Formats: sequence, structure tokens, C-alpha cells
Amino acid sequence: MTSLIEVRDLKVGFRLGDQVHEAVRGVSFDIPANTTVALVGESGSGKSVSAMSIVRLLPDNAVVDPASRISFEGRDLAKESPEAMRRLRGKEISVVFQEPMSSLNPVMTVGEQIAEAILMHLPVSAREARDRALELLNEVGIPEPRARLDAYPHELSGGQQQRVMIAIAIACEPKLLIADEPTTALDVTVQRQVVDLLAGLQERHRMSMLFISHDLALVGEVARQVIVMRHGVVREAGDAQQLFHAPEDAYTRALLACRPRLDTRPLRLPVIDDIVNNRPLVTEQRVSPPPSGEPLVRVEGLRKAYQLKEGLFKRKVIDAVRGADFDLHKGRTLGVVGESGSGKTTIGMMLTRLTQATGGRILFEGQDLATLAGSALQPYRRRIQIIFQNPYASLNPRFTIGQVLMEPMRIHGIGADDNDRARLALGWLEKVGLPAAAFGKYPHEFSGGQRQRIAIARCLTMQPEIIVCDESVSALDVSVQATVLNLLLDLQQEFGLTYVFISHDLAVVKYMADDILVMNKGEIVERGSAEQIYADPQHPYTKQLLAAIPRGIQHAAAA
Repeated sequence: MTSLIEVRDLKVGFRLGDQVHEAVRGVSFDIPANTTVALVGESGSGKSVSAMSIVRLLPDNAVVDPASRISFEGRDLAKESPEAMRRLRGKEISVVFQEPMSSLNPVMTVGEQIAEAILMHLPVSAREARDRALELLNEVGIPEPRARLDAYPHELSGGQQQRVMIAIAIACEPKLLIADEPTTALDVTVQRQVVDLLAGLQERHRMSMLFISHDLALVGEVARQVIVMRHGVVREAGDAQQLFHAPEDAYTRALLACRPRLDTRPLRLPVIDDIVNNRPLVTEQRVSPPPSGEPLVRVEGLRKAYQLKEGLFKRKVIDAVRGADFDLHKGRTLGVVGESGSGKTTIGMMLTRLTQATGGRILFEGQDLATLAGSALQPYRRRIQIIFQNPYASLNPRFTIGQVLMEPMRIHGIGADDNDRARLALGWLEKVGLPAAAFGKYPHEFSGGQRQRIAIARCLTMQPEIIVCDESVSALDVSVQATVLNLLLDLQQEFGLTYVFISHDLAVVKYMADDILVMNKGEIVERGSAEQIYADPQHPYTKQLLAAIPRGIQHAAAA
């Protein structure tokens, strides 16, 4: 099979002060013509650095070893001039990045941005470029493409923005498309649409694709060949199905085993070290505790409406949540699933009173939280806490970890003095698996998984009874995700915590939840036990969500 790209002995480091830290160490791989190759690995594995080295889009402090060779149709890209690379990028090799809102220009219309890519590389008129932009919007499945041509990025949904990025990338019919985590931030149904779109475009245009992801189930649906990376080196490479069904490297087996499965629910998820070190895996299945006694919280007719201006005098009312009814039982987990805009996060925000409900009741031990304010609400804030999605944004970067943990205790009068609060904070750090040395450090000194552990510790300082987990593991690698999920289950068992687990990752919800609410357009369309919902979904929307779960691999045996 003819190779379009040949990467040989790629070594890349980053200069930090007087030192150069190695990110990629002697990586070699090929991308054949008209084939999809996947680069797989956790954050920091070097997969994105390897891909960006091909198009020379590395930061200024990057240091590429002169002996490294990247050949594109016989041309050594490492020796091409900056001007030659500018002509090549977008025309011969294009990139679709992870976050479309960071990649699209907010002050240019969609049509202008697609046309700009065409005019830069092809000898066409502005009118021809605009007509081609319209064709591309239609090809990538944007609804009402003629109307969207003059829309700005903020007027489109996340999935539509990513489709626009794909339209820009294929505008000049490149020979290689690099898709760098293109579906990470998308809902499961939108993710399915984007993956199907990329696979269809790759086949129709007969181009090669380098698909970068940490989700092996997703990779198995699009790639013919897979390269597994860790710590800057290639651990395993080969045919996708062969690699997934009979992985040779322990790290590959670990990545496959860490992902929650739909057919089993062990007491603990395996983590990387379990597989790499050949530890015996937990096979005992987790059984949901039966509801006991009266519900801890009873929600009745919960509603949240927003008023939007339409013209000078008119107002339009949009219901984010309509008529939600559900119970929370002590020690159990309620999963809330649905796409973006379904209202699931709004429910969590109303439960914690970070958003005021428009109507309905939230009965906690007979007290309606929806009617409380000020000092009357303060004791209940302690008892219902929230873990947010993004651990990078939810921690104050100017506070040490000790200050992050002690501040809420000080506000709520927990602990006799700061010495007592520091002692309590150190205890919670130990509980979530962080060393005492973390107390004096700042958030930027920790990885994403460690920051999420800190966010969990901050919740626990309040000694809550209910914790709302709002997409709290969606930004994490599968291995880190497994570690955090195990921690949440350990804490639930030790302290009898009740969770509201909000997520668009249905495999994770299946593993964590005892009961599930399925939300669509602000309404609960289906409810039941986790086993019941997954085994026999009744509502068409639930069936659509379940059908969109990536099933590109059958889980390989961890042994």
C-alpha cells in the first residue's frame, strides 16, 4: 500500500527556561493513501504533537530534532520553507481542531470563512468561492445552508460549528485530513453524526485521514489502522480490528479495559496500573441498593423559563425545564442524560439553588428549597454540593489548594479556627488520594484528573448529603475517568452520599446510575432503573441516544 505520509524517528521537545523537555521520542509511522489511521493515547502521550509536526504548527518553543524526517509524497516537510508550508496547509493537508469556537473567527460569517480558504489556494472569483462555500455547507449536512452562509459562528450549535470547520478543511479537496479530537466536546448523537460525516467524506473524496482520539470505541468505527502512544513513544501499532481483539501491549489492553462497558457492572473499574502490573481484576458485580424509606428529596413540577427579547416590546418565553418530577433516595445515584439544551444541567443548578426555579417545588425533609433565600438557605447549601464539568475553570487560580479547601469551611463556620480547618483539609486531600504536599500548591501545578479530585475534596469539606456531578468526568481521559469514578463510588459507600450524575456519556451513566431520567427539550421523556432503560428503552429519543453509543470494538479481554 502506497504511503502518503512517512514519519521517521520524530523527536520533539519543548524549551522551558534552560531545559528541553521531551514530548515525542523517536516516533515512526506511515499514513497510506486513501486510508484512515488513528493516533490513540492519553493527554500528554504526544499524539497531537506528532500530528502537528506534520503541518509544522508547533509552538515557538518547540525543538524538532534535525534527524527527524516527515515525508509527504517524497517531499521532506521539515526542509520546506515557511511559504511553501503555507501553500500546502489547507490545500494538500488540512486540520480539524478539537474546539471549533476557538478556531472560527467570531467576526466573520461562515460563508466568508469558507470562501477565504478557497480564495487563498484556488484561482477562482469571489462569486465562485461563495457558490463553492454553499455546496460545501450542503455536503457537510448544515440545515438551510443558504441561510447559514451569512450566519456568524455564535449563531450555530456546537455540532454545526464543527461541520463548518470540516467544510473549511475539505474546501480544496486535500489529500490528508488531520482530525484532532474532533468530537470530544460533543453530545453522543452529534458525535455520531460528525464521525459518520468524516467517514463518508474520506471515502467520497478518497483522501487519507489521521484521526486523533483517546476514545478507543470511537476509533474502532473509523480507522483501519491504529497507533497507540504513551509518554511520547509508540507502544503498539497495527490493523484496528486485530489490535482491539488481540492487543499485545499491556497499555493497549489497559485502555480497552478502563472504559465502562454496557454488558457488565463490576464493583470497581480497572485502571491503567491494574492491567500493566497484572493485578487481579474485580469481577464481582455491583448491585444497586434498594430505595429505603421516604425520599431524601422530592421534586414536583419543577420549571425554569427564560424570557428573550424579540424586537422592541415583544418577549418570547423559552422553557429550559418543564414539569420535572423525580425523587432522590439516600445512598443511590440518579443519572440524568440528554443532549445539550435538554435541560439536564439546569435541573442540577436548580437543585443547588445556583439557578432560581420559575415554578415547582424542591422538597428537602419537607422544606421547599425553591422558596428559601439568604440565611434560611445557607444550611441547605452545605448539604447539597456540586462538582462542575471543567476542573480548570472551577478552581481559583490565585488560591493555593489549602485556601480552596478552607474558604468554604470558613464561610460555613466549620472548624474551630484556621489550624483546625487546615487539619480537616489535609484529611480530605488524603481521602481523595492526594499528598499533603498539595496543600501549598496552586491549581496549575496539577493534571486534570488531580484537579477534579481537588474539586471533589472541596465538596466534601461541607460534609454534604447530596452531590450533583455535572459532566464531572467528561473532560478526562478514559483511564483518569475510571480512577475518578472509582473514587466517587468509594466515597458514596463510606459516607452514604446521594448523587445526581449528569452526563451525555451513556456508558458512564450506565455504570454509575441506579435510576435514570432521559431528558429532551426540557422534558423528562423516560425514567426507570438503569438496567431497564438500557435493556428495553421505550421512547424513540432514548432509542436514538442508545443507538449513537460508539460500538466500534468488542472489548478485549484484560488478561
